[in-house]
Amino acid sequence: MKAEKLRELDDKELERQAREMREQLFRLRFQMSMGQMEGLKKFRALKKDMARMQGILRERELSAQKG
Repeated sequence: MKAEKLRELDDKELERQAREMREQLFRLRFQMSMGQMEGLKKFRALKKDMARMQGILRERELSAQKG
């Protein structure tokens, strides 16, 4: 997901999506530990999307503290 698209969402929606991504990452990590490597690309993409979301949430948190 693009950062611009994520910035359009409100905090609650971002947190909800982050929670869903954590669950997906858990499932993919479990599958990969069982030897199913089909989800490796998806796993990497989810990790990057999760990092983008956390960065945007942190950015908003810092701007709220300033203002």
